[in-house]
Parts: sequence; structure tokens; C-alpha cells
Amino acid sequence: MTSYTFTSATILLLLITDPLGNIPIFASALRNVPPSRRPWVIVREVAIAFGLLLSFMFMGEGFLRQMNLSDLALQLAGAVVLFLIALRMIFPSAREAGSPLPEGEPLIVPLAIPALAGPSALATVLLLVSQAPERRLEWVGALSVTMAVCAVVLVLADRIQRLVGERVVLAFERLMGLILVAVSVEMLLRGLKVLVPQLLRG
Repeated sequence: MTSYTFTSATILLLLITDPLGNIPIFASALRNVPPSRRPWVIVREVAIAFGLLLSFMFMGEGFLRQMNLSDLALQLAGAVVLFLIALRMIFPSAREAGSPLPEGEPLIVPLAIPALAGPSALATVLLLVSQAPERRLEWVGALSVTMAVCAVVLVLADRIQRLVGERVVLAFERLMGLILVAVSVEMLLRGLKVLVPQLLRG
């Protein structure tokens, strides 16, 4: 099984929540919100996402038992999900495609969920806790740092885009996607190393 440290868990969560990649989504959702109000809305949505992810950290073991899911199954599924997320980061599609965003101030959807606390982030916190439940406080710390970074990046989104340019932001997101591909492949390989001997013995 993959053994994560505080630093590697924080980096993994940052790659998945992808604050830079979420800048266009937040900008579109907040276009009808007064500029002076936007930082408060961003902080509120980040707090909601943090609360949801935190609840999954503490309810993760019970959820796994209820669903009869093994740690190995969760790791393999997590690897596949991370790989798909990474491909979307490297080869982005039209992110605003689909149903139009509601008018006025967004609440929970689409910013807190699924932009920040999406299926991949929920699966990742479950994976961390299932592999090392005794280090739960460490994972809470990693999640706290991740959400703090997301809040800062998204509040400063306009300044970041003006400072480095949209192309640099896009290039950096694709670089993070490449790193996430490597992480997902490593997770898959480690899971297969455990699965194959079990299948051969069976």
C-alpha cells in the first residue's frame, strides 16, 4: 500500500482540489456577485467543502464497512479516478459546458461541491484514513493546509491571472496533471502488487 507522509498527502490533496484549475469556474459562478462580496463567498464555499471532506475523514471507516469495501478496492478505484481527473487537467474540455449557472450568489453548488469537494477528493480522504486511521489528525492537518491554500489562491485569483497570465496558469495546471498521472499510476501498481498474488493463490 502507498504510505503517505503529511507533505505528500497535502500535495496530493492540492493536486486533486486543483485551486488554479478552479479559477475559471469560480470566476464564472461569481460573475453576478459584487466584487466586494466575492472573497466572503469564496471563504464560505471553501469552509463548506472543508466540512464535507472532514466529515468523510471521520465517517470513512464506517462507510467502508457498510459498503463492504476493502482498502485494496478503494486504492484501485482511487487510482482510476485520479487518472481520469489528471487526463482532464492535461486535456481540458469546455468546463463551462452544460447547464447554465443559476443567477445570483452561488451556494454549495457548483463551488463547494463538486469544484472542491468532488468525488475524487472524497475518495482520496477515505483512502488516506483507511490506510492509516491512527494518523487521522495528520490527515486533518493536511486537509486544513489544502483548504487554506485553496482559499488564498481563489481569493487572489484575479491578481494571479493578471500577474502571471492565463497561459502560465493553464501550463501550470497541465504540469500538475502530469504529476497526478504519475501518482495514480504508482497507486495502481502498488495495488496490483497486492492483488495479483491474491488472485494467484485463489
